[in-house]
Amino acid sequence: MADKTVKKAAPAPTLDELRATLAEKQTDLLEAKRSNAAGELVNPRVITKTRKEIARISTAIRAAELAQEKESK
Repeated sequence: MADKTVKKAAPAPTLDELRATLAEKQTDLLEAKRSNAAGELVNPRVITKTRKEIARISTAIRAAELAQEKESK
């Protein structure tokens, strides 16, 4: 039998890292929208994918903020 490898979970990103990633994704979304308007975007699904990634990151930021508030109480 093959040995099973156990993947370790990646450490949770810090709040500052999440905010930096959010800013990067927002820039990517803006560039994708501009490219789409100019007719240069090959795959317009990138816009939807980026919007969903932004929503996930925003949710993670909010969860981290609530966790910090809960710790400080």
